[in-house]
Amino acid sequence: MSPYIGVATSRVDGHAKVTGAAKYAGEFKAAGMAYGSVITSTIAKGRIAKIDLSKATEVEGVLAILTHKNRPPLADNDKAYADDVAPSGSPFRPLYNDKIMFSGQPIALVLAEEWEIARFAASLVDIEYEEEAHVTDLFHELDHTFPLGEDTFALSPSKPRGDVQAGLAASDVQHQGEYYVGIEHHNPMELYASTAIWEGDGKLTVYDKTQGVQNVQRYVCGVFGMKPADLRVMSPFVGGAFGSGLRPQYQVVLAVLGARALQRSVRLVLTRQQMYALCYRPGTIQRVSLGAKADGSLQAIAHDAIAITSQYEEFARKDTIWSSALYKCPNTKYTHRLARLDLPTPSDMRAPGAATGVYALECAMDELAVALKMDPLELRLRNYTDRDQNEDLPFSSKELRECYRQGAEAFGWSQRKLEPRSMRDGGELVGWGMASGVWEALQMKTAARIVLTANGHAEVSCATSDIGTGTYTIMAQVAAETLGLPIENVTIKLGDSTLPQSPVEGGSWMAASVSHAIANTAGEIRKELLKLAKKMPDSAFNRVKLEDVTFADGMITPKADASRSISITDVMRHSGTDRIEKEKSTDFKENGKYAKNVHSAIFAEVKIDELLGVVRVTRIVSAVAAGRILNPKTARNQMLGGIVWGIGMALHEETLVDHKFGRVMNANIAEYHVPVNADVHDIEVIFVDERDDIINPLGIKGLGEIGIVGVASAIANAIYHATGRRVRNLPITLDKIVD
Repeated sequence: MSPYIGVATSRVDGHAKVTGAAKYAGEFKAAGMAYGSVITSTIAKGRIAKIDLSKATEVEGVLAILTHKNRPPLADNDKAYADDVAPSGSPFRPLYNDKIMFSGQPIALVLAEEWEIARFAASLVDIEYEEEAHVTDLFHELDHTFPLGEDTFALSPSKPRGDVQAGLAASDVQHQGEYYVGIEHHNPMELYASTAIWEGDGKLTVYDKTQGVQNVQRYVCGVFGMKPADLRVMSPFVGGAFGSGLRPQYQVVLAVLGARALQRSVRLVLTRQQMYALCYRPGTIQRVSLGAKADGSLQAIAHDAIAITSQYEEFARKDTIWSSALYKCPNTKYTHRLARLDLPTPSDMRAPGAATGVYALECAMDELAVALKMDPLELRLRNYTDRDQNEDLPFSSKELRECYRQGAEAFGWSQRKLEPRSMRDGGELVGWGMASGVWEALQMKTAARIVLTANGHAEVSCATSDIGTGTYTIMAQVAAETLGLPIENVTIKLGDSTLPQSPVEGGSWMAASVSHAIANTAGEIRKELLKLAKKMPDSAFNRVKLEDVTFADGMITPKADASRSISITDVMRHSGTDRIEKEKSTDFKENGKYAKNVHSAIFAEVKIDELLGVVRVTRIVSAVAAGRILNPKTARNQMLGGIVWGIGMALHEETLVDHKFGRVMNANIAEYHVPVNADVHDIEVIFVDERDDIINPLGIKGLGEIGIVGVASAIANAIYHATGRRVRNLPITLDKIVD
């Protein structure tokens, strides 16, 4: 038998990607295609007073210029613009009216025979505004914040437990600190693009950069009043998204708008600069108060957050509650407030809420350890909990203690000196820091279809996306093992709205969700094969049950007599069966008896030039407990990507807004800094064995988010250990280290 689940397997889509055979949203072609260029607002708030198109329309090759005044009809109600993951509020409507709500808002679409013509003509459009006073600075709105509503998608923070003020008063040691994480942008490698193929009779096939083709289909049908049968949305490959593609972006509306106006195919690719007006991780101010006895036992935790949202929607995620899955504490209080700014609505970005919230919590824990003169790892172990503190539930599994042990051993943590500025390597200060990581183990209702043909080949399909995480590959692995076929006999189809139902791909829920959809559908295929095998002459399967048979290497074998195996192809040919097709939906019923999380322990080493303040992250060890690992190769890839992003969060990434103009100043990947090869040194990933028979039959959790969580705090804590200087606002640039 050749097992596939849990085996390091190269990406089944790798060859297509490295040879250029994989096509992305902006690469599909059609006869007579027109090209679009978007004109965006240069003010942050106000209205369009006048648009002069005369010069642009005179350019040869310009087909049309669409504005709020001359566009085809669009829906006029919020419900039509809502999508599967939309927060409460009034969703943005592209080209709807003359109102400007943020700088970079799309206000016109130029359509031309060639992209260069469209872009040139766009530069000739004259626009006059009636400008209004705007606000884009979070710190200026601290007196005008409001608490999360009950209908907020992220849910309100948990209710307080105990009496925080009494707990703080009874503590021997207290710590209070304010932590700030600025706006960060996703910057996926692939630009946002949509290609709308005009099929005639009002029908369209749209290739879109998205994390959810069915979400986009429903959204576009709502905006344009189209029938689902008239719109097919496809996204076979995605060049990164990191949460920015969970909601439909405006270019898909404009591409469809252009195609319907011209009744021909339209391709629209946004520029890198325009992508900075799509969505982002919201800037967040957090205040954390901790109280502990002299032995380190926590007596109180208060965690408050104030985050950015737009003027028209209320976006929020769970920044403040993560201590409940990490530390035992009798008195806690969490609050989360929002500040409305004249910016686009924020969005999910890798580990939304946790990346920022755990950063503040774990830096505060480090500061408490310093005040207690206690090793930071020891402080965490003394407050370790086997129950979720907010819900008072046991975990379905939690091997965080083992993560601490294995991570510390691999890192050499026992050699760490307690005092800051006590470790050196030549002319560099050396610092060691650590942090805990936590994320939710989520799973969603998903369906899969399997078509098994008489030649022993299976086509497995689901409308899910592969945003680079390896979904193609794990689907093939699970299908191969549960069907008993060689993996090369399995073909995967995804990213097509006509395929079986799938949620958007995000939250680290897709691996568990689609794997069980496939496994359950494969179970139906196996049942059918066994029925056919029983009908064969002199069958060895007459009196056996499904659990008494193995399916492996293309063979069906009775466990009682391995010598009487028969091939799947022979079974189907003998019965005259050309194909077996099954489709099954898998839902995950929550019984409310267990908390379900992924945990990690991160250890970081930094070396800092004492004179220049240049920080090098020379080593990171991340030990993670995430249930059953489907593919150690792609799983490690996910962890490495998250860790590198954590380095960027700690030291590099920062969107700079000119508050005078309400405009992003560094809207490019030259001035928006991210880690490059020279910034990334030794990274070790340890997968800690964690069996979980409760969460789902395969014991899968998910890895997409957890890799980044805690990394920034481990690095920040290491910088303090090296320098004795505590920096609480990210990124930690050299000017914050050197006097």
